[in-house]
Amino acid sequence: MASIGVFDDGSERVGALALELALPLLDAGGCAGCDAYLRYAGDRLQLYPADSRQSGPIAVDFCAGANAHRLQGGAELIVKAVRGRSREALRVLDATAGLGRDAFVLAGRGFCVQMLERSPVVAALLADGLARALACPEPDIAAIARRLDLIRADAVAYCNALTENQRPDVIYLDPMFPASQKSALVKKEMRLFQQVLHGDDGDEGALLRSARAKARLRVVVKRPLRAAALAALPADYAISGKAVRFDVYVS
Repeated sequence: MASIGVFDDGSERVGALALELALPLLDAGGCAGCDAYLRYAGDRLQLYPADSRQSGPIAVDFCAGANAHRLQGGAELIVKAVRGRSREALRVLDATAGLGRDAFVLAGRGFCVQMLERSPVVAALLADGLARALACPEPDIAAIARRLDLIRADAVAYCNALTENQRPDVIYLDPMFPASQKSALVKKEMRLFQQVLHGDDGDEGALLRSARAKARLRVVVKRPLRAAALAALPADYAISGKAVRFDVYVS
């Protein structure tokens, strides 16, 4: 189990965060004795590795950087996979939200997206990024943020508990890529996210089966281009790019 704390800068928000996440407060010396720590940099919550040579800090920023850049580009493969032939606005459950990048793209294309995140630390980073996006002076970003909803929960348990009226149109899954893949999740700056916070995504078969039982229209699974189907369950069809593909399971 990774050791994570909250850097104590003496502020009330830090004390409240440590209490909410049941994490210890750390001074500069204490940070050296843990694997990672949360710390505010201005108004942004960031996760730092104890060893600064391991990676840079991780934060969720929907207002700038890669997230905002993806909104400027052309149609995303993920949007094609999720939308299918549907014309109406769809309700999407992102059951493995991570840092919210794909959910943000989908919300930017008009989908209403519920983000599930099981890790309390990652959920705190997401909540921080979402709060700043809602307050963003750029009206388009704030409008996208209003189409995002964050829920801290285990995906399998949450899906299994959905009632008929709660079923989303589409369930999106982006399980952790295999360590051998040269994906965004195994680049240097994301290694901490993979190794310390998430590690194994658990029973992927149970997750996929639960999602297929609850999605009204389809389940979309993000995979490395040449990887086997999730849990060896073949998809109905796939939409492929240069590095990744989206396997689609029709309900």
